[in-house]
Amino acid sequence: MNDLTFADYRNMLEEHLTDFIPDVDQKSITLYESMKYSINAGGKRIRPVLLMAACDFCGGKVAEALPYACAIEYIHTYSLIHDDLPCMDDDDLRRGIPTNHKVYGEAVATLAGDGLQSVAYEVIYKDMLLYFDDPDALKRRIRAGLEIVKGSGVKGMVAGQIADIEAEDKNCSKELLDYIHITKTADLIRASVRSGAMLGGCSEKELEDLSVYAENLGLAFQICDDILDIEGSEEEMGKKTGADAEKKKATYPEVYGLEESKARLRELTDAAINALADYYDNAELFVQLAKDLATRSK
Repeated sequence: MNDLTFADYRNMLEEHLTDFIPDVDQKSITLYESMKYSINAGGKRIRPVLLMAACDFCGGKVAEALPYACAIEYIHTYSLIHDDLPCMDDDDLRRGIPTNHKVYGEAVATLAGDGLQSVAYEVIYKDMLLYFDDPDALKRRIRAGLEIVKGSGVKGMVAGQIADIEAEDKNCSKELLDYIHITKTADLIRASVRSGAMLGGCSEKELEDLSVYAENLGLAFQICDDILDIEGSEEEMGKKTGADAEKKKATYPEVYGLEESKARLRELTDAAINALADYYDNAELFVQLAKDLATRSK
């Protein structure tokens, strides 16, 4: 693995993040502007960085993972645009600025999300077309693309979102809560890590260990979000806090209580770190990220 930092990977992504969004006809320019508005709104870029770092970790070329990293950020951004809509979470702020529908209206925001999702898959397919004369490389890309589609689809993120909506203002079991958090958030994080590892030509052990890391990290990430909605400030979070309780959402603090949620966050963080113990310093970025996410304020 190269000695690249989280910031190095993120800077690489930011430099090329809009490169893969195709130019649109001037008659549809509002769609293009709306898509770019949300893509350029900032964010931690955790998913694409994890994808590139996993590829690097497994001996692949980071530049070759870049299209997939951009694609997964397009998917994540589309999901946020749709999450913020009045029919979903009805949020006015995202990352400290007005949400897409507050700027462009609900119809345009909906289509911008649709556009980013379709662009993500276009990027992946275009990259695959470059490797028809290299069956092994093509196979790695097909596996990576499928992983991303599954993590964001009807058994992953979308499944979690519908379960999250339907659990509002109801008594939520611990089993259902885990299902919501795993599918809504952890599955796309897991897909980021696994697809990057596949692109890098990972061994079976590397893929298994990275998967365990990502599963624990993803669930920890969502639990931390639940906690921050209670203890964080709007300035720190870049969005309204207290929204989960207001909407009577199923969250870890609601089901388990705040202190037990914090304990679970620590357990999951430790489990993520321990999953990569065999790799010592080579896993430093992943270990540090798990620690940082558990104590993040933003």
